[in-house]
Amino acid sequence: MEPTTGKAKYYTLMEALKEQILSGTIKPGQKLPSENELTREYALSRHTVRKALALLENEGYITARHGKGTFCSERVIQRHNSKNIAVTTTYLSDYIFPRLIQGMDRVLSENGYSIILKNTCNSRSKEEKVLKELLDKPIDGLIIEPSKSQILCRHINLYEMLDKYQIPYVFIQGCYPQMADKPCILMDDCKGGYLLTRHLLETGRRNIIGIFKADDSQGAQRHKGYVQALQESGILYDPENVIWFHTEDRKTKPSLMLSMLLDSKKSVDAAVCYNDQIALAVISMLEEKGISVPEDIAVTGYDNSLIGQSSPIGITTIAHPQEKLGEMAAELILEKIRKVPEEESSVKRLISPELIVRESTAGKNLSTETKK
Repeated sequence: MEPTTGKAKYYTLMEALKEQILSGTIKPGQKLPSENELTREYALSRHTVRKALALLENEGYITARHGKGTFCSERVIQRHNSKNIAVTTTYLSDYIFPRLIQGMDRVLSENGYSIILKNTCNSRSKEEKVLKELLDKPIDGLIIEPSKSQILCRHINLYEMLDKYQIPYVFIQGCYPQMADKPCILMDDCKGGYLLTRHLLETGRRNIIGIFKADDSQGAQRHKGYVQALQESGILYDPENVIWFHTEDRKTKPSLMLSMLLDSKKSVDAAVCYNDQIALAVISMLEEKGISVPEDIAVTGYDNSLIGQSSPIGITTIAHPQEKLGEMAAELILEKIRKVPEEESSVKRLISPELIVRESTAGKNLSTETKK
């Protein structure tokens, strides 16, 4: 075994065996290879192997049975009635997340639960690492915003382990394609994208650019609503009018690609942006080019975030009931912990969007009222 830089050989072996246990390669109750077999397989001393096994036994992953060998434990760690709920979001400190978590905390604390808070930075590898950590902790349930939810989950075995240990989980703001049957609290993002695009059409815009995130289901659904509104108005969908971006290039690609379209003399009179952050970046880019918002190009956002509300040009957007969504997710995970039958659930799963009209889309038919 090649040691991992900075780690002792016994610790590297311990991590390798733990990975096999967490992935299900070594199953609960299964006998592990003997010390001699591990010594030969990993080219380590017997002393090193014993130290690795001792660590695993101390952590509760394996049990030694005198005269029979070492076995993968049934993981009888006291998971249930721990009064801990894990909450994992893509980000923590900015945008909509503080209020989202605040809503969860209000409901959970009223019911005697504490939150173990994690974030993934919308990274699938970090989500995998977080799930492995949580499988090692006493938790009663998990609320999770999936990372890059439009892409197939490659660590579904960890969710299967949650199922095996009877730890319920609830997805928020998206769900992996192969896990669509799992409990989830969502915004109706398709309808949200539709309302924004229809509003722009009603204000006389026809050359509408769509800017959407490619690696999460929210982006896909908002794009779907954009397409529906165009088709309903008899406007042919043009894929060249859509800018797709990913998590990694979210800070640069949307504005850069729109700027390049404008430099190519493409006719543009509006932009439907994935969220308020993108809308603000687009407005800033347009101002630098001497293009007026909304006179020359109207811009919409999504989420009704504080940054959108406080911007110099009020952004037309979709309301995001952040605290309410958090409360709904908390109520649903409590139902799952209490094993409330699905048909008796009192928690709504889909939030209908509200259109909030502000200055960024002012036009001849501008209305300052919200629309549902």
